[in-house]
Amino acid sequence: MALREVKVCLLGESGVGKSSIVQRFVHDTFKPALESTIGASFMSKTLTVDEKTYKYQIWDTAGQEKYRALAPMYYRGAAAAVIVYDVTNESSFGVLKDWIKELQRHGPQEIVIAIAGNKCDLADLREVQYKDALAYAEQTNAIFVETSAKNATNVSEMFEAICRKLPDEDFLQSSVNNDRINLKGTATTKKKKCC
Repeated sequence: MALREVKVCLLGESGVGKSSIVQRFVHDTFKPALESTIGASFMSKTLTVDEKTYKYQIWDTAGQEKYRALAPMYYRGAAAAVIVYDVTNESSFGVLKDWIKELQRHGPQEIVIAIAGNKCDLADLREVQYKDALAYAEQTNAIFVETSAKNATNVSEMFEAICRKLPDEDFLQSSVNNDRINLKGTATTKKKKCC
């Protein structure tokens, strides 16, 4: 069985839980008080989906504004980007929209975008409504899930959905050879609504 390497970067405001999502996906653990990422951290995990094997190379970028200029170095050449916001923090959803615009302008043309509304276990503190985030994801042709790194809600499912939305490698190779890439992927993937 062939192994496909997939570079993915996590983007979003500081404190939304990017590192916790990676920790949950790679090690299936949760630490309530992770230190802020400086620059970026790297982890990898192999996943089999629909009888195909993928090796994720995960770049978890720092969310602080002072590191923002480094982000293009991490999303350049990425097959996918996961943009994370905190469902209890409306301003983090605004930052997510800025990241989407940046990726649309400067990211790889064929990049698969996933939007993760993290901390959905804190339903009583919610500021971003599920339906609003879903509507935005549909408008931008992004995968959308609400996640809880703490409770492991939809974390693995999100990475599986990314695998299913990746363009076929043969298609990518022929598109590159023809100097054109024309991807208008599938519609939004909906996972179970959180909490």
